[in-house]
Amino acid sequence: MPTIFVGHGSPMIALEDNNITKQFGSIGRNIIERYGRPKGILMISAHWYTSGTLIESAEEPQQIYDMYGFPHDLYKVRYRVQGSSELTNRVKELLSDEVSTNDEWGIDHGAWTILVHMFPAADIPVVQLSVDRNLTEAEAFEMGRKLSVLREEGYLIVCSGNIVHNLTLVDWSNAGGSQLADDFDDVVKSIVLSGDYSTLINGIERRSDYNYAVPTKDHFYPLLYILGASEGSTAQVFNNVRNIGSISMTSYLFE
Repeated sequence: MPTIFVGHGSPMIALEDNNITKQFGSIGRNIIERYGRPKGILMISAHWYTSGTLIESAEEPQQIYDMYGFPHDLYKVRYRVQGSSELTNRVKELLSDEVSTNDEWGIDHGAWTILVHMFPAADIPVVQLSVDRNLTEAEAFEMGRKLSVLREEGYLIVCSGNIVHNLTLVDWSNAGGSQLADDFDDVVKSIVLSGDYSTLINGIERRSDYNYAVPTKDHFYPLLYILGASEGSTAQVFNNVRNIGSISMTSYLFE
């Protein structure tokens, strides 16, 4: 299986029909056509940001509407999936004492707003793994590397976040990105496409624009997990877009 990093942006993406959502749909269809239907999806979403690494085990994980003040229609979107005890147990085998089972969360909007376009039938089991705030960049990358064997076993690893994610400095009058957002996104893109991830793992935080792009690490860390799981693969960029000034939708498919 390939791996995917998705820039998810606003939850309203679940209701939209535009070039970004069309790309999500195209990626999902192409995966099924080229690789077959995944046995399950391991989803690592920025919105399950925890102390320690947690894995779901519920047979029917709840759909979480972890956003507030949006139009009523968004809360009527249904993406109900099955869990997978096989995938949960495999992740626990791979991560051993680094992971604990926890079913207090569910499938949050960092996951279902994307998957509703990629796999609209909701017929592929989904298990969510949390983003561990206690890990260093190198440790997040290494955890992704430990999970990479899942690809050979027919599982799709999807990480959902944003390379640039600064909600305090959004510019509603800007349909694109600020200069700082564009510059940081371009630097990360050149590193990802080079296949040499060392600069991202060791030293990206020393850039002068890092605190603007990554004021908190919850949305950036999913990229590090997916790079670890994708080591040696070729990256393709899709949805190369910044919007409302300080949000990057830039996404990657690794094959």
